Amino acid sequence: MPDVEENVPPKDPGDAESGSCKPETSGPTQEDKSGPEDPPALLSVTVLTETVNEVPKLSNKSGMNHDYRMEEKIVPPSSLEGKVKETMHNAFWDHLKEQLSGAPPDFSCALELLKEIKEILLSLLLPRQNRLKTEIEEALDMDFLKQKAEHGALDVPYLSKYILNMMTLLCAPVRDEALQKLEHVTDPAQLLRGIFQVLGLMKMDMVNYTIQSLQPHLQEHSIQYERAKFQEQLNEQPSLLNHTTKWLTKAAADLTMPPPTCPDMPDSPSVAGPSPNEAANNPEPLSPSMVLSQGFLNLLLWDPENEEFPETLLMDRTRLQELESQLHQLTVLASVLLVASSFSGSVLFGSPQFVDKLKRITKSLLEDFNSRPEEAMLTVSEQVSQEIHQSLKNMGLAALSSDNTASLIGQLQNIAKKENCVRSVIDQRIHLFLKCCLVLGVQRSLLDLPGGLTLIEAELAELGQKFVNVTYHNQQVFGPYYTEILKTLTSPAQALETKVESL
Repeated sequence: MPDVEENVPPKDPGDAESGSCKPETSGPTQEDKSGPEDPPALLSVTVLTETVNEVPKLSNKSGMNHDYRMEEKIVPPSSLEGKVKETMHNAFWDHLKEQLSGAPPDFSCALELLKEIKEILLSLLLPRQNRLKTEIEEALDMDFLKQKAEHGALDVPYLSKYILNMMTLLCAPVRDEALQKLEHVTDPAQLLRGIFQVLGLMKMDMVNYTIQSLQPHLQEHSIQYERAKFQEQLNEQPSLLNHTTKWLTKAAADLTMPPPTCPDMPDSPSVAGPSPNEAANNPEPLSPSMVLSQGFLNLLLWDPENEEFPETLLMDRTRLQELESQLHQLTVLASVLLVASSFSGSVLFGSPQFVDKLKRITKSLLEDFNSRPEEAMLTVSEQVSQEIHQSLKNMGLAALSSDNTASLIGQLQNIAKKENCVRSVIDQRIHLFLKCCLVLGVQRSLLDLPGGLTLIEAELAELGQKFVNVTYHNQQVFGPYYTEILKTLTSPAQALETKVESL
């Protein structure tokens, strides 16, 4: 079955003018309030309604992420919920098969299924597809089908084939393969089961297509809605911006302090000399954009026990904590790769296959790093040194000496310490990269990566884009409040020169 995450619009075929028997459908998650049994022709309206009533959930997500889409809730088959669901579904479809194969056949459940299929097909139509609407209404006229069922003349296989043809006309191209497989199913009950599964995916496609079509409206609505709600709270609590003011004040103070240095880096050409982007750390007059960027970066170092989180970012706190965790993992990963490359040179690390393999191994072994850093790095050091030794041997090169091996293992194990020099410098450079992403954008920042980060370019691109999405949306919502606060932290000329809303 194709992935439900595919975000593709349904086909536009145009038209002449252009209860007890409830089946399973592959439906939306709990975030999607339009379930499989919702009224027909209301999918788009449902999305709009949720946009209005559930703005903090839907609009905020889609406003920050232009690729946002609802996804199917996957229940693990081995879980209790999965086992119960599978048992109930199998019982239903087995019951349907018994009814249809009886003498005479019992069409009671089949009629209910056909009625729901009709409603789903109608809900997938575009407003102008009047001819198709009329055709579906006539082909699946329930009163007429009930009369045929009463006389034992309901042709379920024929109707199923008609439904398949209509689904092929309406579905997104990504669903064509699944429908083609159903064409070879001869058992009526199994065919109806497959039809309902694909219809669930088609409903999800329609919801996501609608969300993407409404993206500009969702984003603007989200900005206006969140700002209005915050202003209501601010009117009732004039001190609501106290933590936000402290956050920006600290960011301004941080910019006046020189960055820490760490001279004891591994002897590797990949970190010889500063990156041109590091000029961003040179002292220069404060501007609102600089202070705000520094403030956002500070959020990635926020103490989880500190309750003075900026009021304007409370809705984004969970996302920022996830980004902080991802940044932490990348810092350790890049540190491991940098130390390893300083011992094995460009021969091994010039091979993308070797680098990818080492990254996969390191990532898997770092899963317990937060809870047991020393143990995790002990395992990483042993595995990495073994991979380097074996790869050098396979290439016919001299293996590491015992002294170099011991030194490599020792340096890798030292990465477990927060004060480790390699780790500190990598952390600084990832933060520098993220600062550049806020100013220049992700793609331009990737063109001039600080030394030591090129081996995690793909991971950095993902992290940077997520960070930019969160901060950009937040600036759009709370820009006017930031501007007023920053006027007191920067010179009047600079405050007039740069407005936060246009960052």
